[in-house]
Amino acid sequence: MMGLSSIVTTLNSIKKFVPFFPSEDSKLRATSLNIRRGGNCPNSLQVLEQLLSEHDTLKLHLVSPLPAAASSATQRVISSFGAQSNIDFNHCVYREESTEAASSYIIRSEASGSRTLVNYNDLLEMTEDEFGNIARSFNPDQETWWHFEGRIPDTIQSCIGLLRNVLPKATISVEIEKPGREGLPELAAEADVVFYSRSWAEVRMDSWIAAVTIVVT
Repeated sequence: MMGLSSIVTTLNSIKKFVPFFPSEDSKLRATSLNIRRGGNCPNSLQVLEQLLSEHDTLKLHLVSPLPAAASSATQRVISSFGAQSNIDFNHCVYREESTEAASSYIIRSEASGSRTLVNYNDLLEMTEDEFGNIARSFNPDQETWWHFEGRIPDTIQSCIGLLRNVLPKATISVEIEKPGREGLPELAAEADVVFYSRSWAEVRMDSWIAAVTIVVT
């Protein structure tokens, strides 16, 4: 059996639609509200589960800091995958002192189409020691795939180094999204597979074009 683990921050996405972006210290009625579980890796896991056949031996795992295991916030996250989901949540790190999941508040202006994001997260990030304990719980002879969001490059590079030693058969992928974040090129070099965002590709292409001298004869 092959295992695929996604290492991420799982968040609630609260999207409010407004006629126009409000000015500071003003009051405005939203035209609609959408609340759902967010996070690129959790969403990817859910899509993968839908694509797998019931006889597929691939086992999916979510590895993420979450609030207290018994909290309503954590129960909402888990239940959002559906009652029939076979995704394994046993490798999540539950912060018993916290009751709220990470959240992203999105204000969408119908007039301009702009999206303004306000993020909130009081959950402690997963430590290298915590990740090491999770990695060592897997069989080193087992083929596994570990996917990381490229949020904290230095920490993720350390985790990748640990995986190379502890699980030599592991395939490692990373998601590279924000062009201005330091350490992402070095992080990408450590992975077997890299998923680049559109914004990253556009910025890199513009830089490449600017650096090329075109000679017309």
